[in-house]
Amino acid sequence: MHRKDIDWKTYESITKYIYKTLGKEFGVKIKCYGNTCKVKGKSGVEHQIDVLTSHSNGIHEYLTAIECKYWNKKINKDIVMKIANTIEDSGINKGVIVCKKGFTTDGFNYAKYKNIDLVELREIEKKDLSENSKEIHILDFDVKINFSLTRTEILNIDIGNNRELKYKDELDLLKYVIIMENKSQDYLFNYITNFRKDVNPENKKIEKLTKHYNIPNGVLYNQQTKKCLKIDGITFTGQLRIIDSNENLKFKLVDKVWLIMKSIFDNRTFTISENGLINEN
Repeated sequence: MHRKDIDWKTYESITKYIYKTLGKEFGVKIKCYGNTCKVKGKSGVEHQIDVLTSHSNGIHEYLTAIECKYWNKKINKDIVMKIANTIEDSGINKGVIVCKKGFTTDGFNYAKYKNIDLVELREIEKKDLSENSKEIHILDFDVKINFSLTRTEILNIDIGNNRELKYKDELDLLKYVIIMENKSQDYLFNYITNFRKDVNPENKKIEKLTKHYNIPNGVLYNQQTKKCLKIDGITFTGQLRIIDSNENLKFKLVDKVWLIMKSIFDNRTFTISENGLINEN
């Protein structure tokens, strides 16, 4: 879910998800939420509840009504009074108000008097980062890799007439093209690849391995310098090498923090990642 997609309806869904996730340990369940979540009061009036949760001690079921206010202003006592009346009329045991801009002083005081929990849920801001991490740490894991690689090391490239092709790095050989007598072309590196395929099955790790490839009336062309050398064949000399390697790799799996949730009265703070991970600070 991308940040710009939050609206009041999404805000309700996020609240439902958070309370469902946090409540699993204590057997809290989501009884209903959204426009279809309604409870009939003692007055006969039907009340719409944003999120209704339930939990049981084995004998009694306890209900909590969560009111979501995705408003750009603080929640005052009038809203708290309305929730308090809904809870009292419908026989719900507990009330919670979740908002993004906090509460006025009278709203705070009246909620405390009526035992209604106040929660601030909003996107994380710069002012929060001094006390909260930008990331939620998921886990650390180590990976140990042990492998052996058998590879033919090229020791010499003889292009005939006592000429040796000099190079500093094998990547330098990528610039060479072989032009055949019939004007067809092939890369020199393809010959090196074929040489390695041809000698590897021999598995002679100590001996030097040599193989000649006939190229009658051929030309070795350097694409970078534009120079041409006449050749009748190429002889590769190489030796098998076994490379043993041990690697220890360490990874930290993290997720970026998106939302912050502060429960006002019990002074608990949670951060919620973009992928829905919840961490109590």
